[in-house]
Amino acid sequence: MSSDCLFCRIVAGELPAAHVYSDDTVVAIRDLSPQAPTHVLLLSRKHIPSVRDLSAADTATVSAIFAAAARVATQEGIAEGGYRLVVNVGRDGGQTVDHLHVHLLGGRPMAWPPG
Repeated sequence: MSSDCLFCRIVAGELPAAHVYSDDTVVAIRDLSPQAPTHVLLLSRKHIPSVRDLSAADTATVSAIFAAAARVATQEGIAEGGYRLVVNVGRDGGQTVDHLHVHLLGGRPMAWPPG
């Protein structure tokens, strides 16, 4: 855990968030600035700054995030219609918090290209 990381503090329970799912590896919370009717952030409990920082030792973490995304999509009622998973990497990629996370967006048709 990084004490100066917003998402680490949420995962640790130090900051409030609207939790929708939690297990030993992943915490899922509602995004404070939703870009779709369903917008959930899937956070790694382990502090990994970015996809750029993943190693072979993080394979189980990445797998757990994607499995949690599928569970949350079902729980939120968007699995049948479809949803989008987004991972932003670096400032130019739109990453604003240096902590590995995946955006789960759904509840409306997704446009392409995304932006």
